[in-house]
Amino acid sequence: MTATVTTAKPATAGVRELLTSNLRQSGILIAFVAVFTAAALASPNFLSPGNISNIVQQYSYILILAMGMLLVIVAAQIDLSVGSVVALTGAVAAVVVIKWDMPWYMGVLAALAVGLLVGLWQGFWVAFVGIPGFIVTLGGMLIFRGLTYQVLNSISLSPFGGTYYEINNGFQNGLFGGYGVDVFTLVVFAVGAVVFAYLQWRTRQGRIAYQQTVESMPLFIGKLVLIAAVIMWLGFELASDRGLPNILVLVLALFVIYTLVSQKTVFGRHIYAIGGNLNAARLSGVRVRRINFWVFVNMGLLAAVAGIVYSSRMNAAQPGAGNGLELDAIAACFIGGASTTGGIGRVGGAMIGGLLMAVISNIMSLLGWPMQLQSVAKGVVLLLAVAFDLWNRRRSEAAA
Repeated sequence: MTATVTTAKPATAGVRELLTSNLRQSGILIAFVAVFTAAALASPNFLSPGNISNIVQQYSYILILAMGMLLVIVAAQIDLSVGSVVALTGAVAAVVVIKWDMPWYMGVLAALAVGLLVGLWQGFWVAFVGIPGFIVTLGGMLIFRGLTYQVLNSISLSPFGGTYYEINNGFQNGLFGGYGVDVFTLVVFAVGAVVFAYLQWRTRQGRIAYQQTVESMPLFIGKLVLIAAVIMWLGFELASDRGLPNILVLVLALFVIYTLVSQKTVFGRHIYAIGGNLNAARLSGVRVRRINFWVFVNMGLLAAVAGIVYSSRMNAAQPGAGNGLELDAIAACFIGGASTTGGIGRVGGAMIGGLLMAVISNIMSLLGWPMQLQSVAKGVVLLLAVAFDLWNRRRSEAAA
């Protein structure tokens, strides 16, 4: 008798199954679409090319900080000093470029060196002395703010001008067509859409190979078409303004790098292991102190990058620069699906959370809301995001 071998096929899921299987990520995406749609209806200027370009430039440093903060939060730590580090690194760059009249890249290197030293300092106290990150970075927030005033002599330094100014305020454009649209920007976004579709196809094939649940083919194609349409719409908006912002290139490059680091490297997996179950991670041979040390070093370095971007945007270094940015970065991570207890969160989610905060801030500014009401709205959004996280966790525990 001949035995028949049946090969199992991966299960396919519809829209409802996909939404309920990962409620944390799908919830923030639905919230972002709802807020974006409401903003477009509330103000006719919201979807203008100039405003879209302004959102990219004005809130880029929040996205950069959120990428580093996500790794800190996933490791069950927190960093309250990043706003002060943004101010300090921007101040150092200003002294080098403006006061000492050195080339722009010397200011960038000096700022990155200071951010690296800050990360080494805080990582040492957290990882090897054992002081909680909350306390170390709370002290750091005061120390680095004081050093900023010292470096600047309590006065602002401006302007940077030249190439340093172009880091956040410059654009890449090649050829404007007869309708005033930059063809270079459209080509870049078209290539990006194709690359994204290819990577999604590779991911789907990999899941099929491991017998994991994937979207049905019509849903998968529909998702790709929708995302490609959004990408090309954004490209058209920017191409209709001044072209491709320099800062968007930097943010996208960092996004790709940190997505790969968090999901495809041993270092990234160890961060999630520490945040998920510290004792199990130790028993598994994870070098917890070393991982925590490098998490804070990385945060210091990214805070320096954000400091460069922030000071370039403002074309000045100010003693009070970056005030409150740490709260925006933390809020972006929690709104984007990171867990308050660590071990859960994705770079993409933090980016969506940061964009959601950017859209909310932008539309409130366009509608003329006072700053105090904007703060209230951000606080309410953060509370709702954390409440949703707690509800989702209890729901998962009850289902198990």
